[in-house]
Amino acid sequence: MTSSSLLFAIDGDVARITLNRPDRLNALDLTLLDELARVLDQVERSDALRALALTGAGRGFCAGADLASGLPQGDDIGLVLERHYNPLIKRIRALPMPVVSIVNGVAAGAGASLALAADFTLAAQSARFVLAFARIGLLPDAGATYFLPERIGIARALGLAMLGEEVHASEAERIGLIWRAYPDAELESAASALIDRLAKAPTRALAATKSALYGAAHRSLAEQLDVERELQKQLGRSADFKEGVAAFRDKRAALFVGR
Repeated sequence: MTSSSLLFAIDGDVARITLNRPDRLNALDLTLLDELARVLDQVERSDALRALALTGAGRGFCAGADLASGLPQGDDIGLVLERHYNPLIKRIRALPMPVVSIVNGVAAGAGASLALAADFTLAAQSARFVLAFARIGLLPDAGATYFLPERIGIARALGLAMLGEEVHASEAERIGLIWRAYPDAELESAASALIDRLAKAPTRALAATKSALYGAAHRSLAEQLDVERELQKQLGRSADFKEGVAAFRDKRAALFVGR
C-alpha cells in the first residue's frame, strides 16, 4: 500500500510502515493517523506476519502533531486523542508480534510516543527525542506519561516531561529510553538484522512475553506468577515448543513457525 503520506510494504513475514511526509518531518495530521489505522487493520488480520517495523522517510522519524494543520483547543484536544492517537498507541502495544521502531531523526511530541510504543526502539546517533509539551502549556500525551517512567523511572521521566530538553540517541541508550543507538550509516542494517532475528523466533512465545511483562507493574507477585503459569501452559502445547525441545535434543538450530 502506498499513499501520499504513508508507505506500507510486506516482505515475507515482516511488515514495514514508513511515515512519508518528509517535507513536514513526518508530522501527524488526521489523514496520516487514519492511514496508520487502516494499515494496522491489515497487520492485525494477517496470520503470516511475524514482525513489524516502523520508521520515517527523509531526515526525521516524526515531529509529532502537525501544528501547521491547526491545533485543537479545549475539550477538542481530548477528543482528537480519544479518537485518533490513543487507539493507535493501544493497538501497536497489543500486536502479537515484535514491533521495532527505527528512529532515523527527530522524534518529538507524539512522534516520540509513537517510537516508544514499539517493543524495540533503535535510533541513529544523530537522532534526538524531544517532549516539549510544557512549552505550549500541555502535558506529554499519546502514552508518553506511561512510556517514560516505564522505561527510565519517575525521576528522569519528570525531568524530560517538565523541562522539555532534547535527549540525543547515545544518552537515550545510556538511560534506557531506547534499546540501541547506532552510527547513522549502520542503522538500517542493524535494524534489519534484529527484525530478521525476531521474525525467526517463536512468535507465540514472544507475544506471551510481551503480555506478561507489560502487565507486570499492575499486578502483585502472586498474580504475576498465575499469569506466567497460564501462559506457559498455552505455550507448552505449541508447535514451536515441541520444535524447540527437539532442536535442543538434536543439537541443531530450531525452525520456528509461529504456531
